[in-house]
Amino acid sequence: MSKQEVRATTRSRRRLPAAERRELIERAATRVFAEHGYAGALIDEIARRSDVTPPVVYDHFASKLDLFTRLLERTRDELLAMWVQELAGDDPTDARMRRSFDAWARYVEQNRFASRMYFQEATGDPQARAAHRAIQAQGRAALGAILGQEPGAQRVVGSDPEALEMNAEVMRAGLAGLAIWWDEHPHVPREQIVETAMNVLWTGFERLAGSE
Repeated sequence: MSKQEVRATTRSRRRLPAAERRELIERAATRVFAEHGYAGALIDEIARRSDVTPPVVYDHFASKLDLFTRLLERTRDELLAMWVQELAGDDPTDARMRRSFDAWARYVEQNRFASRMYFQEATGDPQARAAHRAIQAQGRAALGAILGQEPGAQRVVGSDPEALEMNAEVMRAGLAGLAIWWDEHPHVPREQIVETAMNVLWTGFERLAGSE
C-alpha cells in the first residue's frame, strides 16, 4: 500500500463517528471471541477485522477483558429486554410463552456469534470465567424477577427469591443447552427449536404461572 493510500485509509477511519466505530469493533470482537474463545482471541485480529489499529481498540476499551465483559452484558441485556417485551400483555400464558420462545430462537438465529459467546462458558482465563459467571448470575436473578411477575407465581414459590431464581435457572440452563446444541446443528429449523423449548420447559413455567 502506498503512502497516499495509507493516508486516505487513515482519513476514512477518522471520519467515522466514535459510536459507529465502537459498534464495528464490538461486532468484530464478538465474532473473534466466538470463533477462538477468550484465550485465543487477539486484539490484533479484532483490530484488523474492524479496520483499525490496536491502539484504536484500546481507545474504546481499557482491556480485552473489558471488551469481553461489555459484549456479554450487551447480550444479557438484549435477551432480558426480549423477555420483558414478549411476556407483556393479557394473552394466555401459553401464547405469551410460545411467543417468547420464538423471539428467543430468532435472536439466537440472527446473532449466532453473540449467542455462542454468551451461552458457552469462558475457559482458559480465571478473570474471564469469573466475569462470565457473574453476568450469567445477574441475568438469572433478573429473569427470576421477570417470571415472578407472572400471575400465580407467588402462590407457587411464595416470597422466597431463591425459589424464583431456581425456576429461572432451570429455564436459563435449558435454553443455554439448547442454544449450544443448535449452534452445532444449524440445519434444524427454528420452529423445531421453539417446539422443543415449549415441550421441555413449558411444564415448569406453567407451574410457576399457577395455571395448573
